[in-house]
Amino acid sequence: MRNQAYIEQLLAQADIHVNGQRAWDMQVHNHRVFNATLARGNLGLGESYMDGAWDCAQLDAFFYRLLQAQLDQNIAPLSLLWHHLKARLFNLQSLQRAWHVGQQHYDLGNDLYRAMLDERMVYTCGYWQHADNLADAQRDKLELVCRKLELKPGMRVLDIGCGWGSFMHYAATHYGVRCVGVTVSQAQVELGRQTCAGLPIEFRLQDYRTLNERYDAVVSLGMFEHVGQKNYANFMRVVANCLEGDGLFLLHTIGRNRDTRGTDAWIHRYIFPNGELPCLAHIDNASRAHFCCEDIHNFGADYDPTLMAWHTNFEHHWPQLAHHYDTRFYRMWRYYLLSCAGAFRARRLQLWQHVFSKAGRQGGYQRPHLTTPA
Repeated sequence: MRNQAYIEQLLAQADIHVNGQRAWDMQVHNHRVFNATLARGNLGLGESYMDGAWDCAQLDAFFYRLLQAQLDQNIAPLSLLWHHLKARLFNLQSLQRAWHVGQQHYDLGNDLYRAMLDERMVYTCGYWQHADNLADAQRDKLELVCRKLELKPGMRVLDIGCGWGSFMHYAATHYGVRCVGVTVSQAQVELGRQTCAGLPIEFRLQDYRTLNERYDAVVSLGMFEHVGQKNYANFMRVVANCLEGDGLFLLHTIGRNRDTRGTDAWIHRYIFPNGELPCLAHIDNASRAHFCCEDIHNFGADYDPTLMAWHTNFEHHWPQLAHHYDTRFYRMWRYYLLSCAGAFRARRLQLWQHVFSKAGRQGGYQRPHLTTPA
């Protein structure tokens, strides 16, 4: 009962009540959730949710309030000390371990991602300045990236972490470029080759560390989160070696406000193994030896509606997906999408697009804007 009283006192600071009547209140079915949360933080809270020990009508609003009030900083269980120490002591994103996230996350099933994402299967943050639906937000994001890279017909473009090829398909179709994409997901390569058939696009099942060809432009959308602090400098070196002297490199990545090691223990175990989010200082330190940063664009608030749209699609298609995934997976995936939406809404997580040149643009670089929808 002491643990329950402490958790209830903490939640009250965010105007969250246990077994309250509001949509963001926590409905407890098994009191073990209180002990689990104090013992293992979000890992315990998330696993308790997956097991049905508690519910919440609007998980996104629950996490928005919890994180905006910074309640997570009041719980630092000793049981997770080794989890955080491993990120400091070992290279969890080594060449040998780099394939784990492809196998555990991106190879879960193309049926899942087809149901959840837009028709282009873009698995990164949309750009909602002019959009009022997911498909338009993702189209506008792809258009913005192409304009930032100043793509022209005949250019050869490298996409590091290409996913199912959404950017390459758009760039090849609308800008007449040739693309090479690398990913650590076999499922992405197989489906991507089908959807991009007939276009000048090549998919490779390849880790970025083995790249050694030259390209007119380089893009990486939502892959840097898997690189890890111990590898940031090498990543930038590889990109610089692949980029022609007058080319541009666009890095699109989730980031966090503080300089910390490792990732959330629940996200690490169930969603993105070995992931690690950078802060701005990490990117600056790793890139300055190779690049001039021409532009930084933060539209992290746009990840909130992106994740909520993914969640809506996931819920809508769950009756068809339920034949391949069990109820625990359903609760895990809801927890993932909605807790992340709450984190972006609370501005605890950011989304940055960096544009780099190798020597600095004479006269400066002007960021393009979408004054009207693409």
